[in-house]
This record gives sequence, C-alpha cells and structure tokens, in this order.
Amino acid sequence: MKTALKEHINKNLAFLNGKKILIAISGGIDSVVLTHIFNSLNFSISLAHCNFQLRGKDSTKDEIYVKELGEKLKIPTHTIKFDTENYATENGISTQMAARELRYNWFQKIVEENQLDFIITAHHKDDIIETVLINLVRGTGLDGLTGIPEINDNIVRPLLPFSRNEILVYATRNKLHWREDESNSSIKYVRNKVRHKVVPFLKELNPNLLDTLNNTLENLKGSQQIVKDRVSNIREKVTTLKNDEIHFNIEILKKLSNPKVYLYELLKAYNFTEWNDVTDLLDAQSGKQVFSETHRLLKDRDVLILSEVLKTEKNYSFEIPEFTSKITAPIKLKFKSIDIPFDTKNYENKVFGEIIFDNPNNISIDYDKIQFPLTIRKWQKGDYFYPIGLNGKKKLSKFFKDQKMSLLEKENTWILCSTNDIIWVIGKRLDERFKVTKTTSKLLKIKSKFD
Repeated sequence: MKTALKEHINKNLAFLNGKKILIAISGGIDSVVLTHIFNSLNFSISLAHCNFQLRGKDSTKDEIYVKELGEKLKIPTHTIKFDTENYATENGISTQMAARELRYNWFQKIVEENQLDFIITAHHKDDIIETVLINLVRGTGLDGLTGIPEINDNIVRPLLPFSRNEILVYATRNKLHWREDESNSSIKYVRNKVRHKVVPFLKELNPNLLDTLNNTLENLKGSQQIVKDRVSNIREKVTTLKNDEIHFNIEILKKLSNPKVYLYELLKAYNFTEWNDVTDLLDAQSGKQVFSETHRLLKDRDVLILSEVLKTEKNYSFEIPEFTSKITAPIKLKFKSIDIPFDTKNYENKVFGEIIFDNPNNISIDYDKIQFPLTIRKWQKGDYFYPIGLNGKKKLSKFFKDQKMSLLEKENTWILCSTNDIIWVIGKRLDERFKVTKTTSKLLKIKSKFD
C-alpha cells in the first residue's frame, strides 16, 4: 500500500511533494496508517487532534495516544478540547455538524499560524460509498452523488483510492497500534447503520461493489463537468451584477427546458433548500421572496434578485454629532460647513448656480435649519418628505414608486434626518425645507460619493 500510495501521489497529487502538511488524526486506524506512511515517505508533517469530549475517558485516552505517537515519531502535534455539545446547542445544529465545524475551523487556524500548505484527512474508498448512499437517501444533486472530493481547496484526501480492508492489512503487517472508537459499532448513527447494515448487504449482491461504484462515480463526474459547462454558459446569459446583487432574467429562465434544475445549479451555493418555493417565484407576484440562512431571493417584476441577508435592523439609527467631518458607516458621507457673507449678487451668480442645484449625491443645506445630532436610518412605512422642486409633501413609498426603484433598492436606501424631519433621501432627493436660500448665512455641504 505504501508503494501504491506513493505512486498515486506522484501521479495525481504531486503538488504535495516538498510541502508542509497537517494531518488530521483521530487515533483510529485510518489516520494512524496515513501518519505512518507519510512519515516514512519523509513528508514534512504535523499532527492535529481534536478532543470533542463526547466519549468521556475514551476521548481523553485518544488525546493521550496521539500525543505519545507524536513524541515517538518526533512529529509536531497540536491538540485541543472542544465543548462540542454546548456549541451544537448554541448554534442549533447536530453534534456531528458541530464537531465538523469546530475541527475544520481549527485546522485552518493551525495552517495559517504555522505557515503550512495543506491539510490531509484519512477518508478512504469505503467512506465514499457510505457518503453517496447517505446523500441518496436524504436527497441530493450530482454533487452529492459524486462522492467525496479528493481535493477541496487546501484539504486533500490521498487515501480515497484505497479500501478499509487495504488499510487494515497494512496496519496489521506493520504491527501498528491504534485506538478503537466503540461508537463506530453503534448503529444509532446513520453512517454506522449504512456501514454495518446496508453496505454488507450490497456487497453480497455485488462482491466488486467498491470498484463498480468507483467506475460509476467517474462517469458521474464526467457528466457533472458537462453540466457545469452548460450552467456556466447559461449563467452568462441570465445574470447581471448590480452593486452587491445578482439579477436573474426571468424571461430567459422560463424558456429553458427545465427551469427548476437550472435554478438549483445557479443557486445551490447560496444555501437554499426549498427548491419548489424557489421555482414558484418565476410566476409569483412582485415582492414574493424565499430565504436561506445567508441569502434572499426576491421576485421584482421581470427579475429574481439575489442578495445577502442584511444583519442591520431596519429601524436602527446612527447619530452624527455636530462638527463631524466624515463617516464611513453605515455609508460614506463627508461634511463641510461654509459661512457665506450676505451678498445678493454673490448668491445669484454662485450660490444658486453651484449649491442649490447640486446633484443628488452632493447636497447643500441651510445650517441654521437643522438640529444636531443628525441621524441616518432606513426608511419606514409612513415616512414622508417635501421633495425639492415639487409643491407639497410626498410619501417615500410613492416617491420610490415614481422613481421606479426595485424593492431591494428601496430597502437599501438610507435617509438623513434632523429630529423627525427628513433632510435628504440619500443619493435621491433633497427636502425643500432645508434648501439654501438667499437668506442663508451658513450652509452644510454633504457628499455621498467620494474616494
């Protein structure tokens, strides 16, 4: 197996040669064999072991074993204890998912702090079939049916071509010692039930199950690449980037042979799960939306708008004290006060020409008409102002409609206020009540677009 693994690395994973590698080691047979082989091949390796404190004294014994193995082989060894159950409860996830998040986040931290190159894990061929079967039962797309990726960013799984039996033979012949995790024999976990109940039955039906499945996965990966090429081509045709949003052209999507499948491929990276609801947006009324944990998909006229879920509360306000020269959050604004000598001719020739009619991103207001601190907030239902150049007041909702703003544009619009009065719909329109006039003796210039 050692020779076969070396050949596999040289042929398919040559980028590992000469690199600094972190091995994820549990103390079980798979990761122990991986450690011994990589050490005997003279790779520059370090070990990382997570004590998830889920198995009482056995978890502690696993940690001790890994430390002793590191000392014996003279390999730098990192260990850590996690309160896994508490983390799972706080984040509303399963214990297994919590353990996964904790270990991979910690592995990446070790890599960064120690200037390592790659993380390698001991996943093998049997793990692939278990993963595919679990994904198949739970429901999945092509990604879930193509098994475990051998390379995923800086995470590499060099043992994927080898079976659990090959690993056991190597460990036995080389008289290696490892820790047995008794929980691996318990069928209360889905993976163990598949491993001990389902896979043996399938192997009875097909003794060459692992090789057969491997060939099937290779065929699926080929099909997957064709799908990726096609989706990439469609993405160029149906998507438009606008600021931090992605707009999907509904008309083009509906003309595709299977819009639901294309929507899945286009949006699967954004954590959506309710795919029927996503597809229904194509024929829904404007304003309908579907949320994932991280993103929102909104129907707005002839487009679907994808945006990140905003964490800022809609009614949260930001104060701007007097004499502030610049702010950078929640948006960028510059402030400059100017004293103007009273001179009618000056006002006629310069002030009215250069100040009153500034563009919507650079306004000037009468300093004496405002009260500090000013506030910036998102608009709310019932808000109104007196748009400059118009007679009378107008509700912001009506103003937005007249401006033909999308729903997301409305939500992302900030307003500047003096007490409860709107001074400026930022980037859109100044309020008539705060404009500079011939009696203005001091003004405040505000810029919303600057480098």
